[in-house]
Parts: sequence; structure tokens; C-alpha cells
Amino acid sequence: MTLTTPSENAADAIGQDEELARIEVVKPVSIIVPTYKEVENIPLLIERVRKLRSDSGVEAELIFMDDSSCDGSVEAVANCGHDWVRIVERHQDRGLSPAVIDGFRIATNPVLVCMDCDLSHPPEKIPQMVYGLSAGQQMVIGSRYVPGGSTDDDWGFFRWLNSRVATLLARPLTAVSDPMSGFFALRRRDFDRASELNPVGYKIALELIVKCGFENVGEVPIHFSDRVHGESKLTLREQLKYIQHLRRLYLFRFANAMYLLQFLVVGALGVVVNLVVLTLLLMFGLGPKTAIAGGIVVSVCTNFLLNRRFTFSYARDRNPFKQFLGFVAASAVGMAVNFLVSIYLIEYVLDDTRTSIYIASLCGIATGMLFNFLGNRYLVFRKRYIQ
Repeated sequence: MTLTTPSENAADAIGQDEELARIEVVKPVSIIVPTYKEVENIPLLIERVRKLRSDSGVEAELIFMDDSSCDGSVEAVANCGHDWVRIVERHQDRGLSPAVIDGFRIATNPVLVCMDCDLSHPPEKIPQMVYGLSAGQQMVIGSRYVPGGSTDDDWGFFRWLNSRVATLLARPLTAVSDPMSGFFALRRRDFDRASELNPVGYKIALELIVKCGFENVGEVPIHFSDRVHGESKLTLREQLKYIQHLRRLYLFRFANAMYLLQFLVVGALGVVVNLVVLTLLLMFGLGPKTAIAGGIVVSVCTNFLLNRRFTFSYARDRNPFKQFLGFVAASAVGMAVNFLVSIYLIEYVLDDTRTSIYIASLCGIATGMLFNFLGNRYLVFRKRYIQ
């Protein structure tokens, strides 16, 4: 038996005797399987779980969470002849991650397992995963990337690269080797303590690791098989949703740092706007003071629109006129600092040249930005609740 953690790569990571494993494994398990047009795979998965129950003594219920496939999936479950198998048809908030969350919520057993229906995940590994929970792991993942894990030979370089890049992007959130895995187990009581679940896309394990605050995550090596029946649901759209999901998780884990980063990106765009307007006004013969003031005013307007849409998007359902007035008021100190620093540098420090005007303007922008961020983060776009 092998189970690794982010800090361990040995088979003795669990360190419990076999009697403990036997007692823990027979705990009732709820296996949640999100499905969409998987009618060919459903009977095959039911048979493998039936054999698992028979061979290992695992008391498991199997719940298919189906997003209105209308392909015979309901009938396939109804005709399987097992009272421990059921299917739930979902008609709203469709998607893999919401389906898993809904399935976990209706499950009643103390151990929850998520796996795909395409037979890429081996249910035979479930006892080992439950054993990991008995050893104190908060979550146990079926991993392709720990020693002993593997994928089918025809995966191809680009599919491998896509998985590795996605894993690298998640690295600041967790040290788990395979956070992209859709095969994992956790305790019901830990799931019930999760707060602010807001998954998008298909990487629900990563959502739970972050939102539940899991730091002790074990990984069981598995062989990841390619599907034989049906079509893959991993589309470009789902991959773009993963980027959106990562943004949400980064905001949850590193809230102020992420808001500041987005504010600075918007501010950088504002710098471009500021300098373009400054250049145009100078070309029309206006003086340096007027040109600098014009650049500030226009960039403030564009910064408000971008910050409302992206940086503080949680607050964009509020009155935009009131927000704009608050934005201008909160940014007034920053604008004043920006203007005064720029004029001071022009008149007392730098030469009276166009290059000096640009340098002074950039210095003013930098000194005013911190004032603008603090005022807008905690006054104009303050959170009324945590997303």
C-alpha cells in the first residue's frame, strides 16, 4: 500500500496497523459521480463498484448526479437491480463542480468519494483512500503524478503539457502533486465545515482544498485510463473556466494581495491613458499644468470603469453613480498627491523639458496610487459579505 503526502514519499506515510484499516474501510462510503451523456459507462461502473463491495467489504452507495442527459441514463440506473445505486436528475446550475457539491450534500454516509464516470478512475483504490483518511489525512487524492501513478501511453505531449501547466498555476494554493484530479475522498464532517463554496468549471478538489483549509492531503497512486465510451467534457470553454476558478481561489486565499495586484494592473492601463491624454493636450498647445490635470481626470474615469468591472467585481451590482462619486472622493487624496508631486518636480527638481514632464507625471502617479487603493478597497468597494 502506498499513500504519499506533499512532504512524504514513502509507503509508511500512514503508519497504522491492518486492523485499523479494516475497521475504517467498512465505514459506509458515498460515491458521487457527476454525469452527462454517460449511459454506456454507467453499467460498467456499477459492476466495478458491485465487485468492490463484494471483494473488500466496503459498504458503499453510488449516486449519479446527472445533468439532464436524456440519453437513457435514468433507465440504466433504474434497471440495474441494486438498491444502493440511485440517480438524481439536475435541471438547474448544471456543471461538474456544482453536481459534485449537490451530491455531497444529499449523501448521508460519513465518507464521501468523488470520481468520474468514464472509468478513468479505478474504484478499486477506494479502500486505500479511506485507509488514508483513517490515518489522519484530511483528503486523499487519486494521483497520476506520485511514484507508482501513471497515465495511458497515448496521452500525448500536449495533453500532458496542459495538465502540468494547470498544476503549476495551482502551486501557490497547494503543494499537492495532482490537484487537477477528479478522484478523491474526504470525511463528511470536514465537508460540512466548508464555507463559501463557489466552484466554476471542473476542478472541485482544488476548490475544497482551498475553501476547507486542507493542509494534510494524501495522494494514492493510480493508473489514469483513457475513456472508451462517450466523449470528453474537457473543452476549451472548460479550460477557460479553470482560469476563472483560479482567480476566485487566489482572491479567497490572498485577498488583499490579489486586489492590490489587479488594482495595479488597472493602474498601469491608467498610466497609458494618462500619458496618451497628456501627449494629445500638449500637442494642442496646452500648458504642462493643464495637460497633467487633463491626463489625471481622464485616467480616473477609465480606472473607475475597469476597477468596477474587474478588481472589485463583487460590488458592481450597486449604484454606479454613487460609486463613481465615492471613487472620485476616495481618490481625491491620491489625485492631489499625484498633481502636487508632479508640479513640485517640474518646478524645483527637474529641467523644464518634455521628458521631465513625463518623469514628473510618472512619479506623481506612483505616489498617489497607494492612497487610491486603500480608499477604494475599504471605502467605496468594501465587501458587505465574503464571496
